[in-house]
This record gives sequence, C-alpha cells and structure tokens, in this order.
Amino acid sequence: YADRITGSMERAIGETERRRARQMAYNEAHGITPTTITKAVADIMEGAYAPGAAGARRFAEVAEEVAEYAGLSPEQLAREVRKLEKQMQQHARDLEFEEAAKLRDRIRLIQERNLGLMAEV
Repeated sequence: YADRITGSMERAIGETERRRARQMAYNEAHGITPTTITKAVADIMEGAYAPGAAGARRFAEVAEEVAEYAGLSPEQLAREVRKLEKQMQQHARDLEFEEAAKLRDRIRLIQERNLGLMAEV
C-alpha cells in the first residue's frame, strides 16, 4: 500500500515538517523545553468506567432533593419539569454546564420516580 508517496501524502508531510520547524523555532526563541505530560492512570481511565461511589453519592443527594415532589399531582409535576428544563437550558446557554447537569439529573429522577403519573399529562 505504501510503496510510493502520492502528491497528497507529500503535501501533508511537507506541512507537518513546516509546522514542526516553526514550533521548534518558537520554543527555542522563548526558552521552552517540551515535556511529556504526566497523568495518573486513574485520570485517564476516569471516563471509561461507570460512575463509582461519587456518582452513587450524587444520585442519593438528588433523590433526597426530589422527595419533595412525591405529593404533587401529575399536572404540577409536568409544570415543575418544564420549569426545571427552562432553567437547565438557561444554564447551558450561560455555559454553566455543571448546574445544567444537576438539573438534568433532577429532571430524570423526577420522571423515573413518577413514570406513571407523568404520562397522564
């Protein structure tokens, strides 16, 4: 497959070399010595596993917060979910993704716990 260098390969290699030379000149001019990043294996694998104790703890906190919705009618629950969705979208627009995720979790939990009731609205 790679028995000859095509024109597009030659251009890509040339561009890579040009960028590398420019980066090396910049590093030399500014006294920068490139170093390899070091991360613990746990940091790298963090997203590869299902949420552990921290995720379960957060889910329990949200469950406690949602307990207040247990006595609401289906209409009230639907209204509350719509209100939370608007807040979540506003947080996302404001780039407050952690707050938006908390509201998303709360909405999901309300819907899961009141699955039969929410369908009626």
